[in-house]
Amino acid sequence: MGSLLPLFLLLLLAASYQPTGSRRRRWGTRTQGTGGRSPAPSETSAPFWVRISPEFKAVRPGDSLWLNCSSSCPLPEGFSLRTVLPRGETLSGPRWVSYQLLDVRAWSSDVQCFVTCAGETREATARITAYKQPRSVILEPPVLVGDEYTLRCHVTHVFPVGFLVVTLRRGGQVIYSESLERYTSVDLANVTMTHTLHARPSDFGQPVTCHAHLNLDGLVVLSSSAPMTLTAFAWSPASKALASTSIAVFVVIHLVVGALYLRKCLLMQSRA
Repeated sequence: MGSLLPLFLLLLLAASYQPTGSRRRRWGTRTQGTGGRSPAPSETSAPFWVRISPEFKAVRPGDSLWLNCSSSCPLPEGFSLRTVLPRGETLSGPRWVSYQLLDVRAWSSDVQCFVTCAGETREATARITAYKQPRSVILEPPVLVGDEYTLRCHVTHVFPVGFLVVTLRRGGQVIYSESLERYTSVDLANVTMTHTLHARPSDFGQPVTCHAHLNLDGLVVLSSSAPMTLTAFAWSPASKALASTSIAVFVVIHLVVGALYLRKCLLMQSRA
C-alpha cells in the first residue's frame, strides 16, 4: 500500500498539469487576436476639394491668361485640364498646377480642371469670355423730315455682337432700345442702328445720346456717344440739295446782273 502512494501522487500531478496548459494556450490565442496588427485601412478616400481660379475671366480677343488649379488632396495622383483653347506654359507645386491659355478668341469657353486623389477624380470649371469694348459710339446729328427725326447711331469694332444692346436716350429717358442677340458672328463688327422719332414741341432743345451696352455674364461694359440736340429746324438731305441749288442759282443771277451793269457802264463811258 505504501508503494502505491507515490504512484498515486504522480497521476494526480499529471492530471492537474493538462488543464493548466490548455488554459495557457487558449489565453495566448485570445491575446494574439486582440493585441496583434490592426486590420488594413479602408480603400475609401477622404473628402477633398478641387478649385480653379479665376472661375470667370473676361479678356479682349487675342489676349492670354493664367488659370490656377488647386486641391486639398495631400498626395494628388495627377492634374489635367480640358479646354479647346490653345495652351502655353505650365507651372506646378505640391498641390496646384497653373496653366497658360493663349490667343483667346472664342467668345465663351468652359475650362475644366481634374484632380485624382486615392483613385477618386473630381473637377472644377471656369468660364472664359472674350470681348472688345466698342472703339467708338457715334450719334449723327438728328435729321428732321416733316414732323419726324431720323436718329442714326454707329457702334464700331465691338465683340461679341450677340451680347450688345444699343439704347437711345432723350435726356434721362429711354426712347428706344434694341438687342442684337440674333447675331452670332465671332468677329469684330460695326453696327448701325436707325430709329425714327416723332417730333414734339417739348423735344426741341433736348439732348439725345446713344449707348452701347455689353452684358457678359455679369461683366457690364458701357460706351456712350456725345450728345446731340434736337432742334426745331434740321437739314434733311433733300433740303440740303435744294438749298445748294438755290444758292447756285442766286449766285449765277447776281453774276449776270453784275456783268450787264458793268457792260452798260462801259458803253456809257465810251459814248461820252
